[in-house]
Formats: sequence, structure tokens, C-alpha cells
Amino acid sequence: MGKFCICPVFVVLCPGTCTMMGGLNHGWNLMPIFFRDIAATTWPGQFNSGFMSFLALSGLWLGWRHRFSPGGVALGILGIFGGMMVLAPYLFFASIEANGDVKVLMLGRSGAIG
Repeated sequence: MGKFCICPVFVVLCPGTCTMMGGLNHGWNLMPIFFRDIAATTWPGQFNSGFMSFLALSGLWLGWRHRFSPGGVALGILGIFGGMMVLAPYLFFASIEANGDVKVLMLGRSGAIG
């Protein structure tokens, strides 16, 4: 469990650093570039569509884990736009709360009980 707890730190720092460098060097308006690559059906577009699917799936999981309560929906939207910089800290704290129980980690307390 200790090694798992260290991993989210790196998973936040690496994309966070890349995001800062990209934003500072190329501007913060990512959406036109992101969707233009997808529309061009190039390898960067293929990567972007897969990445967008990952973001959507993680956002849906976050919302579902909280039974799509208002807070769960907000967390899901934050996960879609924040990506790993939201999901990694969330998993870090959820893993501590789950005390190593993977079923609780994946389903939440109420999902693991029922």
C-alpha cells in the first residue's frame, strides 16, 4: 500500500509540469488543437480520442462511485477536465479510506456493502 501511495505524487507532478510548460510555451487554448487533431484522423488525433475516452470513463466512474449525487456529478466533471491531476489524488485518499480493501476502493463504501 505504501508504494501505491507514492505513485499519485509522480502521476500529478509529471502531467502538471508538462501542462505548465505547454501552456506557458504555446498558450492555454488547448481545445481547438485537440479537436483539430481528432478531425484530421492522424496519430495525434487517435491518441487524443483515446485520451478523451479515458477522461470520460474516469469522470463517469467518479460520478457513479458517488451514486451521481450532486457532489458526485461535480467530481465527475472535474475529473473529465482535470484528468490525472484530479484522479490520482482522489485515488490516493480513497485508498487510505478503503484500508486496502480493493472492493471498497472501486465501488465505494455503500457499493461494497450491498
